[in-house]
Amino acid sequence: MKKRILWIIVSLSFILFPLHQISHATDITLINTKTQVCFSPNGGCTETIVNQIESAKSEILVQAYSFTSAPIAKALTDAFKRGVTVEAILDKSQKRERYTSATFISNAGIPTYIDSKHAIAHNKIMIIDKETVITGSFNFTKAAEEKNAENLLIIKAKDLAKLYIDNWYKHKEHSEPYER
Repeated sequence: MKKRILWIIVSLSFILFPLHQISHATDITLINTKTQVCFSPNGGCTETIVNQIESAKSEILVQAYSFTSAPIAKALTDAFKRGVTVEAILDKSQKRERYTSATFISNAGIPTYIDSKHAIAHNKIMIIDKETVITGSFNFTKAAEEKNAENLLIIKAKDLAKLYIDNWYKHKEHSEPYER
């Protein structure tokens, strides 16, 4: 009898107090998908990212937690100067850091936003030409390349890129323009 009452109480609690967060995981099958993998320290991840940026033809969307890499910032500004649409959403820590690439790319005219809604906007992604997704633990920093144990994936898949683009725009909606 006690087990039955407990079961009723638990069942009612889910009806009266539904879970606030339900998983929104999306399954995607990637077949014959070109993928590059890179590991640091000193694995050439920064150079790999720069090469991808240099090959961009139309658009680069960036989300970054820590962004201090001069080569990546320069590659983004060079892409912007050659007519590629570039936008970046960065973590609020980029407003207080002593050296950040946020000021550099913003001064170059790249629309730069700060995502302050979350405790940490811990993303490390780039979406290039609505087809290439760069992601992994690799922060866009010198330390990530030279000192840290990090990983980087570059996946060419339009279906995957679409999911990342949709998420990027959801974060842009609540982000504020970066003020230098």
